[in-house]
Amino acid sequence: MKQRSSQPAMMRIAIAGAGGFAQILAQQVSQTAHALLVLSRNPHPELEECCPGCQVAIVDYDDVENLRYTLQGVDLVISTIAGNEQLNLIDAARRARVRVFVPSEFEGDLSHRPANDPLDRGSQSALQLLEGWSQSKSHRLRYTVFSCGIFMERFGPGGLQTYGIGAGSGIQGPDDYLVNLQEARAEIILGNSSGRPVRISMTSVYDVAQFITAALELGLDNWPKEFRMRGDSVTAQELVETCSNALGVPISLVTRHYQEVETQAEACQQSGDWAQWYYFQRLLQTANGRYQVRQANLNEATQVQPLTFRGWLDNVWAANI
Repeated sequence: MKQRSSQPAMMRIAIAGAGGFAQILAQQVSQTAHALLVLSRNPHPELEECCPGCQVAIVDYDDVENLRYTLQGVDLVISTIAGNEQLNLIDAARRARVRVFVPSEFEGDLSHRPANDPLDRGSQSALQLLEGWSQSKSHRLRYTVFSCGIFMERFGPGGLQTYGIGAGSGIQGPDDYLVNLQEARAEIILGNSSGRPVRISMTSVYDVAQFITAALELGLDNWPKEFRMRGDSVTAQELVETCSNALGVPISLVTRHYQEVETQAEACQQSGDWAQWYYFQRLLQTANGRYQVRQANLNEATQVQPLTFRGWLDNVWAANI
């Protein structure tokens, strides 16, 4: 990575989406000297009130030409949307000559996403499109993925839905992934297909926003194709133990063998029970290391001090214990 510049240039930054994560990110970015534009389908006057200097543009993600016009003069687009809407946004960003695009890819390392991804929500199509435009001779649209493992907020009271995050991903509720702290129960795979302990990296969504904002000071020209960050990294067993110790209650734990869950997922596919199939696929993908962040190059490049999982649990659950 190149050396960071001492005085990074002022930029115009657009955040696509106005959901929970987008709002947290907007609040963080608005504290910098960079100009901030939030793209939303609906008005959000509260954003303009809580984010000094922030502008909200009402957009139609099906209208590429209107998106292109809205993005004129923007240096960086950070997407929190998915599917065809994100593909249209990428096309519009290229036409508007945006310098760098950040796709909605906030999970584990790119190297651990399977080729035929059972949890894909348009991610592969977006990355393929971005890779193609990053090599264009007419206008090169560069891109950077921010990998953070999983959001710690999955294990907060009420799950991700409390933060307005996770819509359409199937992991909004407290009972959708690994540990339900409200009911003190958990279901995990202890070892991967080779029997090695399953490891999970986690970062609070608020720390992710801090990391992204800190990366702005490195200068866009210094950004690699992937920035990796993490607040903590634990085994699946340690995850359950940390939850139990933090809340001071025993966790009712169900442990599964990898091959057992594979069989259950196949049975769900044959019966058409897709909700349960996705649940088992999330367990399998976790066991496969999808959410493990290894070399956290953004931790090394910035001064952000993220919360550990235990520290986050103590903060978030203090009022609920």
